[in-house]
Amino acid sequence: MSERTVDVAIIGSGTAGLNAMAQARRAGKSFVLVNGGEPGTTCARVGCMPSKAMIQVAEDYHRRTHFDKFGIDGQTALTLDVPEALEHVQDLRDTFVDRVLSSSTDDLPEDVFIQDHARFLEPTLIEVAGERIRAGAVVIATGSRPVLPEAWKAFGERVITTDDIFELTDLPASMAVIGLGTIGLELGQSLSRLGVTITGFDQLEQIAGAQDPEVNQAAIAIIGKEFPIHLGQAAEIAEENGGLRVSAGEHSVVVDRVLCSIGRRPNVETLDLEKLGVPLDAHGIPSFDPNSMQIADLPVFLAGDVTGERAVLHEAGDEGKIAGYNAAHGKAQGFRRKTPLLINFCDPNICAVGQRWNTLDPQTTAVGQIKLAPVGRALIMGKNRGIIRVYADKASGKLLGGEMISPRGEHLAHLLCWCIQQGLTVEQVLRMPFYHPVIEEALQAALNDLHGKIDAQDTGALRGLEQLPESH
Repeated sequence: MSERTVDVAIIGSGTAGLNAMAQARRAGKSFVLVNGGEPGTTCARVGCMPSKAMIQVAEDYHRRTHFDKFGIDGQTALTLDVPEALEHVQDLRDTFVDRVLSSSTDDLPEDVFIQDHARFLEPTLIEVAGERIRAGAVVIATGSRPVLPEAWKAFGERVITTDDIFELTDLPASMAVIGLGTIGLELGQSLSRLGVTITGFDQLEQIAGAQDPEVNQAAIAIIGKEFPIHLGQAAEIAEENGGLRVSAGEHSVVVDRVLCSIGRRPNVETLDLEKLGVPLDAHGIPSFDPNSMQIADLPVFLAGDVTGERAVLHEAGDEGKIAGYNAAHGKAQGFRRKTPLLINFCDPNICAVGQRWNTLDPQTTAVGQIKLAPVGRALIMGKNRGIIRVYADKASGKLLGGEMISPRGEHLAHLLCWCIQQGLTVEQVLRMPFYHPVIEEALQAALNDLHGKIDAQDTGALRGLEQLPESH
């Protein structure tokens, strides 16, 4: 078997792998990019982008249910061509995938972009497509795939995953969504608004990954008005008269199809990672430094969804940059990671920023909140549902995090995240301008509530205004 040498071998051509490749190119290093799955990033093919396209169609169609409140007649005559809507989603998906490929791998020769599965022979020696490649450093960015229990595979195409749903050309009359994390909840609400009778199940007591009990309770109440949600019991599937009976505890329903959204597992089975010579965890992943992405003291780095830790695109991109930089420069340089930011695009958005509820010390943490019901801008939009909760250090007033279910929460979460990233206090944020009437006033109200619960009170004459010197 032939063997050749490169500076960097990158296994996986998703968001993390492409960012690692960009670092190798920038450093002028020779590299190979190995891809054993479908080309195009998870985000573009089966993740954020097609799901947001489906959410947009569903949200726009659902908006008709508010028209009568605004004096707009004729909403009952509106209809939805489901196959056409799904084709629109697929067309957008294909556009996003094509853009990724055309800007990243289309210009790579076959001996650089290798479409096959790789496996390790040694920490810096891989075998792929009938040849051996010895690299100065290796980046593992093989991504993840949906979990589908072996027993459920017997039901064939009637049990689908989030990788399959964007291939549908029509929708069933009824569907159970098992797993109400971010993806399951987003798709469940969208499918319901597109006319599918949805029933949701999750063995946890939380939905959308919410940890703050007040936010979780509000989310269950709000989303639960659109379709039934059954929590706290594992779901089982059985055949029944041509349909599928889904049962969890005392709850049971017969549906045409099931969407399985119970998590994702790293794509590592074919890599032979035991050849790295380091311990692997229960998922087959070696421990690594999250700031340098290095595995032990090896010239081998992890990046992206394969880590199972920060499975969102901007984090995968950062990890690919870090891993690629270190692989290309022969370093183990650590980088400060960004403030965690999680957004669920249900309506209303469910978001988490910074430190999570389960990690806070209740003795040293102050919590402020505002319910959306009386917020003027939200009321005008007909979207005054939800709650915003923000956390700060009780002594210093430094912002720590927050969680919310709120209209336009994607924007509020960004603003809060940027403030936390800058290390700002509640008082410093309140000194920034807030226009009226805007949805940001809801965040301002939550911060005002929080301000009254911290020890570091403003010593100025007027809260939110910086006092000039007396000589001014």
